[in-house]
Amino acid sequence: MKHTLVLNASFEPLGVVAARRAIVLVMASKAISIEDSDGVFHSARHAISMPAVIRLTRYVRVPHRGAVPLTRRALFARDGGLCAYCGRTATSVDHVVPRSRGGRHEWENVVAACSRCNRVKGDRTVGDLGWRLRLTPRCPAGAAWRVIASGRQDPCWTPYLIGHGVDDLVLATA
Repeated sequence: MKHTLVLNASFEPLGVVAARRAIVLVMASKAISIEDSDGVFHSARHAISMPAVIRLTRYVRVPHRGAVPLTRRALFARDGGLCAYCGRTATSVDHVVPRSRGGRHEWENVVAACSRCNRVKGDRTVGDLGWRLRLTPRCPAGAAWRVIASGRQDPCWTPYLIGHGVDDLVLATA
């Protein structure tokens, strides 16, 4: 099933919906199709292009958003797909302060790591090994992170996500 990026009337990314839901919003005049994908929906009398990006016709005030969900995909996007210890391609998730030592599973304690560094580190801390982190883990902020954390992304969405809390590097690795 294809998915569609939903933008607010102000072009701020709101989230991702199924393409079928996007068609319903467009046909009800609640949204405008900004960019179409290559798919087509067929009915008895019509063929409608499947939208890749839609913009709501009215501004929707978004209530206070909670933290971005911690997912493997979002974590790898935040860290650029590179190991936080050596800079090679990351393949696993590592807790800076191991859970066995009271570390929590939260953005500030989780980094992407290559399998070698993760295996060598084991249940020790970075200080025990004398290692340094290449970056300080932090919770990502910005509307576009909700789209990245959803695990669904189309390359044609990139221009609509840049400038809303992410950059080109993150979008290329997501």
